[in-house]
Amino acid sequence: MTAQSPHSEPGGRIVNWTGRLRGWGVRTLPPERLLPETQPSYVASWIYVFGMGAIAALAYVVVSGLVLALNGPSWYHVSAFGYFVNSTHLWAVELFFMTMVIHLWGKFWMASWRGGRALTWITGVIAFVVSIVTAFTGYLLQTNFDSEWIAFQAKDALNAVGVGAWFNVANLGQVLMWHIVLLPLAVGAVVVLHVLLVRVHGVVSPLEAAETDAQLRTDARLRTDAQLGTDAQLRTDAELGGMQARDSQAIPEAGTGGAA
Repeated sequence: MTAQSPHSEPGGRIVNWTGRLRGWGVRTLPPERLLPETQPSYVASWIYVFGMGAIAALAYVVVSGLVLALNGPSWYHVSAFGYFVNSTHLWAVELFFMTMVIHLWGKFWMASWRGGRALTWITGVIAFVVSIVTAFTGYLLQTNFDSEWIAFQAKDALNAVGVGAWFNVANLGQVLMWHIVLLPLAVGAVVVLHVLLVRVHGVVSPLEAAETDAQLRTDARLRTDAQLGTDAQLRTDAELGGMQARDSQAIPEAGTGGAA
């Protein structure tokens, strides 16, 4: 059984699928955009703080949720420290939704889908919707009268639309798995994709920002320099590939001459 044949690029350089994937990643998300050293001047506005505030609150929600899941309801309903962690978990969720709503409204009025950022806006909205379902399942896990009442009210609604047998909110074990495994993975994946898209396209500028702004000109110059650097690297790789191809052709010729 032979290995998968590599792909030959122009210039004679042989690249397999890992090389092509690495090249795509570097072109799509260069290091200077993934971990920038500077940010545009308009990021100093308070409206840009709430997105990072939502991520910070989400981080605490995940950590505190892991602690609650590992210790169980008998711990956070009886232990004083468990009750404290349970309370801070709830407060962090409320902070998460408050900052996310302000972030979404701020970006809506800034028309943040400009400049090819439509997918960035869509992933933000999807993260908000999935977070609502995650918070709903978490509320059902409080195992008190309020959560039981809401669970059976929701069960009637889900039965009415035909998904009650598949998503049974009266089944505490099923709701627990949805809340601590499936939905957090979905929220985390969408949030990571959202942040990467922000890095790829950059932070959206305010509507009143002029194209002559010094920070915008600097950002445009950095993009141009990065593109020039990428083109130069591609030319260098092509030249090296051509040299390797010529060397590989010269070796058999030398062997033939020696045999003669």
